[in-house]
Amino acid sequence: MTNSKSLDVSPHYEFVVHGMTCASCVRRVERSIAKIEGVEKVNVNLASETAHVELSNPAVQAGQIIAVIGKAGYEAALVERADKQTQEQIEHRQREIADLKRDLMVAAVFTIPVFILEMGGHVIPGFHHWLHAFLPMQTSWIIQWVLTTIVLAFPGRRFFTLGVKSFMQKSPDMNALVAIGAGSAYVYSAIVTVMPGLIPENSRFVYFEAAAVVSTLILLGRYLEARSKGQTGQAIARLIGLQAKTAHLIENGQVRDIPLDELKVNDTVLVRPGETVPADGVVISGQAHINESMMTGEPLPVSKTSGDKVVGSTVSTNGSLTVKVEQVGENTVLANIIRMVQQAQADKLPIQNILDVVTSRFVPAVLLVAVFTFMAWMIWGPEPLLPHALTATVAVLIIACPCAMGLAVPVSIMVATGRAAQLNILFRKASALQLLKDTKVVVFDKTGTLTHGCPELTDLYVVEGFEQAQLLAHVAAIEQQSEHPIALAIVKASQEQALHLPQVDDFRNILGAGIQARIGHDAYLIGSETFLASQGVDIRDLAEKGTEFSHAGKTPIFVAVNTRAVGLFVIADTVKKDAASVIAHLHNMNIKTVMLTGDNTQTAQAIARQLKIDKVYAQALPDDKVKYVNQIKQEMGTLVFVGDGINDAPALANADVGVAIGTGTDIAIESADVVLMGKNIQNVAHAVSLSKATFRNIYQNLFWAFSYNVALIPIAAGVLYPAYGLGLSPVFAAAAMALSSVFVVSNALRLRRFSVK
Repeated sequence: MTNSKSLDVSPHYEFVVHGMTCASCVRRVERSIAKIEGVEKVNVNLASETAHVELSNPAVQAGQIIAVIGKAGYEAALVERADKQTQEQIEHRQREIADLKRDLMVAAVFTIPVFILEMGGHVIPGFHHWLHAFLPMQTSWIIQWVLTTIVLAFPGRRFFTLGVKSFMQKSPDMNALVAIGAGSAYVYSAIVTVMPGLIPENSRFVYFEAAAVVSTLILLGRYLEARSKGQTGQAIARLIGLQAKTAHLIENGQVRDIPLDELKVNDTVLVRPGETVPADGVVISGQAHINESMMTGEPLPVSKTSGDKVVGSTVSTNGSLTVKVEQVGENTVLANIIRMVQQAQADKLPIQNILDVVTSRFVPAVLLVAVFTFMAWMIWGPEPLLPHALTATVAVLIIACPCAMGLAVPVSIMVATGRAAQLNILFRKASALQLLKDTKVVVFDKTGTLTHGCPELTDLYVVEGFEQAQLLAHVAAIEQQSEHPIALAIVKASQEQALHLPQVDDFRNILGAGIQARIGHDAYLIGSETFLASQGVDIRDLAEKGTEFSHAGKTPIFVAVNTRAVGLFVIADTVKKDAASVIAHLHNMNIKTVMLTGDNTQTAQAIARQLKIDKVYAQALPDDKVKYVNQIKQEMGTLVFVGDGINDAPALANADVGVAIGTGTDIAIESADVVLMGKNIQNVAHAVSLSKATFRNIYQNLFWAFSYNVALIPIAAGVLYPAYGLGLSPVFAAAAMALSSVFVVSNALRLRRFSVK
């Protein structure tokens, strides 16, 4: 048997990479890392600012990769703990926003006078005549030159330093385009100002305001984009915020507070009412109700007492607990959740690979268009040739910056996977998010997935002359001496009614048949219809009802007292309360449903009828499940398999998308692409709906990013000028370019409001 998906077991590193601004930056970092011998695979994500590097040679050191990233022009740091990474990223982004805000303010202060001096006459009639009456034009140009130099040398310096590096790496990016555009306008204007003799008299115009305003507007766009991107990681930030900051350590009978980072495995901690459990562990003493909604989605607190497991970051609503710590730091359940979300956010979708190829060729293509634009204006343009050619060329360079293209996909993935985590849906692979939208059939395991996975007493029938409560108490007293799951279900039912259980004598378990016992003077027989008949009991009065329950997929247990059949206990693995609604939800989305179970055909068919499942495959062994999964995929198309047990792991791995129930086994979870925290399988339908919403969002982003460039580059180049006299000022080009990135990020942020229906 071969799995279509395998776990990521190769040695790998995770890095945070700062300074990337567009898809070309991503391409440059990936190419730089990929050149290192021993690197097998590189995945760089612009929105999450991360690099995932898989190695074929474990000897490759993190320092080598960091050095290569630095040589490419970016800062990198190794990620050692997922929660620490996110906290550091949040702090870095806050510093980045503060730096951009400072630079934007400085640029604006020096740009506004330049804009007024050069463009004031276009806004206020007669302004230039009034201004030149006491400020000669040459003096005005010198002032504009000085102010623009300050803007480009300080706030705008980043465009030139990064742009030059990208050229040296033979992979020009948006910084290169801005540097060429703003730099060309600046250099030409400086020559006109200080060496006018080099320029024909009819071409002596300055464009300092274009260089300054373009730089300022792009800084504005970067600032708005950084603020918006800062909101994409709020889901993980909220998860980290759930962690306790300190722990009450118990040592030698004394309690003292220590930082969470100092907590170690096997430490004993105190959890007081209203406090957060500091780490995963087991309760030693005490009793409390714990709010586990962040893990399971269940709103009601769960009672915890000695021997029960508790999860770090859950909250005690009342009562105190003494807890022995079992997992700390990156090994806790919460840290694993954060790591899963981050891996999904940093993962690349198949659609992204196509975009990477397109954007890698986009900037060189724009440079060629810019050269052609300049030449066309110099050959066929109106007088003055050089200023017109320069203006059109700068506008083309600025308008074509591929920032929005680089953000269109990853920022939507970040927001969507973060929102999914809030809904208790964890994507281990972002590729699952793309496949889910094409789901044609969802295949469910039965036990533990559609049902609770443990038998319960669902019906109790007693003949005339006997009381239900009394018979339940007596049978439970006998069954509590057995470890059979059916026995446990009967005992549990008696405990829920707080019944007093009498003393039992002469208990005898007849393997595979039933139980004999005495209570007082009465002899009890408990077991199947066949067992009681073999003991001479006449069960005709109960046989018909027993058959009805059997056909309904339930297990009838017959009880006789002194060889008289007196009661029928009906046991069943009950269906989860949301099972019917998830099937109906999927059917409403035109998705077929299948049950694939190892249980007997009669029980499987009964539950399928109850839930209105389209097709059933029963009595399937683990290898059979793989065979059926592959068969159903061929017949119906993209297949999602939902399961929770060890026997489901092969099917989960072979499905197009494997969805594991978070309450299931570790093996099932490790084999899955998506994990549903808690028991709510309605989240299967929610995950499909979120996938569809995410890709609608991505398609909107891509349409905006590409149509924007396709539409405006020709206008910037001047195709409308011969017929209509219309062009595109570099200032408006910069404003449009900045707003396009902000639009893409803002559109992606709408996914935070995705709601389940």
